[in-house]
Amino acid sequence: MDPVRNPYAPGAGQRPPELAGRGRELDVFDIVLERIARGRPERSLMLTGLRGVGKTVLLNTLRSQAINRLWGSGKIEARPDQSLRRPVAAALHMAVRELAPRHRAPDRIDAFLGVLKAFAQRSAPAGRGGAAPKLRDRWQPGIDVPAASGRADSGDIEIDLVELLTDAAAVASDVGTGIAVFIDEMQDLGPEDVSALCAACHELSQLGAPLIVVGAGLPHLPAVLSAAKSYSERLFRYQRIDRLDRIAADQALCAPAEREEVEYEQKALDLLYEKSGGYPYFVQAYGKATWDHAPRSPITAADVRVAAPEAEAELAVGFFGSRFERATPAEREYMRAMATLSLVEGESGAPVRDDMDAAVPTAEIARALGRKPASLSPARDALIKKGLIYSGERGTVAFTVPHFGRYLRTQPA
Repeated sequence: MDPVRNPYAPGAGQRPPELAGRGRELDVFDIVLERIARGRPERSLMLTGLRGVGKTVLLNTLRSQAINRLWGSGKIEARPDQSLRRPVAAALHMAVRELAPRHRAPDRIDAFLGVLKAFAQRSAPAGRGGAAPKLRDRWQPGIDVPAASGRADSGDIEIDLVELLTDAAAVASDVGTGIAVFIDEMQDLGPEDVSALCAACHELSQLGAPLIVVGAGLPHLPAVLSAAKSYSERLFRYQRIDRLDRIAADQALCAPAEREEVEYEQKALDLLYEKSGGYPYFVQAYGKATWDHAPRSPITAADVRVAAPEAEAELAVGFFGSRFERATPAEREYMRAMATLSLVEGESGAPVRDDMDAAVPTAEIARALGRKPASLSPARDALIKKGLIYSGERGTVAFTVPHFGRYLRTQPA
């Protein structure tokens, strides 16, 4: 079939042609926006899930919902070694610029921008050994008004962020709307920044201020937030974003195909779901490869079987391989043990079930490697920092990437 008309989009954060299976999340956010518009109290929202389930796509779609309601919005992507000051200042600058044309008092906007500039210019405290803060943490925003004094410029990120977000919410309230700040990869924020963000959201919720934070991160994000502030369990609304069920996965494939007057045989859809496991990124990857290999409509199971090796080869390089290459030999050994332990054996010793995405006890990993658990802590901690595994609960670890265990078992030792 014509590859130019191929509708599927297996890209990082790229919106698929059919956003299937996410209606509940969109409806929940619509209610949140409407409640805040009516002055009702609401909690900020946290999306959690493995890589490849479409968290970034959903985050962008929620932002579009906010923009359609004339909210101010800004989005950032957290990084492990970057202070929150620069990205959050840029996000709020964008959000307030969207609201400024509707504000009746330009001086009020300038006053807030002065506070924003003071917040952004306030250098982070010196690091260990008196090291100067990094250049990117001394970012100079492109704001023409002079920096304010005495507001959001104490140098304590918790105090400053509370004051900054409170002032931003007041600007939104002036024009009868709200502000939404979207944070991707939120688990990568530093402990002080996470604590400050929780404190700010707590203050805003008590004030009933029209500003919310929508975060997205890996499954252990709730634990990261809870470690910062004990009340974070009640502070946010958590939504787990998981693989698509069969109906939604079929819709993701069939709806865009029907718009191109192409159909699938039922057995082809059966095989595509088996191959993809319902993970949105994999659905798009297998769908794209199958389209390119199918000679005509309807697409058959034989077309899927022919195309599958190409999809798997592309995933092996771009989705799995790039992550595997970041690991050291010791870290790879640790992950291989995890992959082996995810195979559940029957009485005969043959594998009967592949729990490739299940959590594995760290004690079993140590036993499989013939090592003491403490000696494996550096490898485990490094893998968590690199975002390759996570610890959802004490004493266990799991891969952040779906089907990663299956991939590792195909790689030579």
